[in-house]
Amino acid sequence: MLTQAKFSSDLAVSHTGEGRDYALVREAIRYITETWVEQPGLDALANALGISPGHCQKLFKRWCGLSPKEFQQAITVDHARQLLRGSASVLETAHEVGLSGGGRLHDLFVSHEAMSPGEYKQRGAGLTIGFGFHASPFGRVLIMATARGICGIAFVNEDANQTEAEALHDMTRRWPNATFELQISRTAELVARVFQPQQWSAASPVRLVLIGTEFEINVWGALLKIPMGGVVSYGDVARYLGKPAAVRAVGTAVGRNPLSFVVPCHRVLRTDGSLGGYHWGLTRKRALIGWETGRVQSCATDA
Repeated sequence: MLTQAKFSSDLAVSHTGEGRDYALVREAIRYITETWVEQPGLDALANALGISPGHCQKLFKRWCGLSPKEFQQAITVDHARQLLRGSASVLETAHEVGLSGGGRLHDLFVSHEAMSPGEYKQRGAGLTIGFGFHASPFGRVLIMATARGICGIAFVNEDANQTEAEALHDMTRRWPNATFELQISRTAELVARVFQPQQWSAASPVRLVLIGTEFEINVWGALLKIPMGGVVSYGDVARYLGKPAAVRAVGTAVGRNPLSFVVPCHRVLRTDGSLGGYHWGLTRKRALIGWETGRVQSCATDA
């Protein structure tokens, strides 16, 4: 069994420059969120971060391909409303319309399977799940995997002052009868494939294992159809599943998604364009949306 002492001693891992970048970006997002109505300029943002305007500009460009001003526009409610205007058909047409190369590749670089209802009812009994914490472009991330594929991707929620131990507990309680083993070298390879776009490949996709109820798995499968740079509403997902009255149930299932980033629950917004909730913090949801906007714009420019 996993003990707190073993967890603390085994996770003495260092933060990389990538993690430090996100720490600054996270503070920038917080500042932009609080002041976006006033449309603060680069100098004001850089002053709030305690860095030079030039460093601020380069940091954003390196992190997501957007300037701070472009990022600010990407996460405003008005921008979200514009995206939502065409969201009703996104789920049906995502893989048939002319998506940008990078956006389409992201949608296809994973394959997935679901555990059977019988396996799910066992709550992980007989299942060994390897795990590890690593740096990512979006802060500290927990990767969890079975022999069949990745079953969990979770961020440490700084908005809630969450610790790594608490983030691990939040995930392990989903499968209370499983055996959990620290497997840093294995999960390091997985985190590299998930968060480094140059390793995305439709020919050799990352394999996911969805562990949930039949309804949850159907919802998570629908999320996998939302293209990078696109958003839908909770109602759109409910209608796509043929259950238009199940908006609240869809919201609950989206909130229980155990595979952040890859199963893109951050692309589901409220009908009015506001972000709604996010299990790993709204600051990170804004970061994910802005980062993806930058990638899609970059692909469109290169095309």
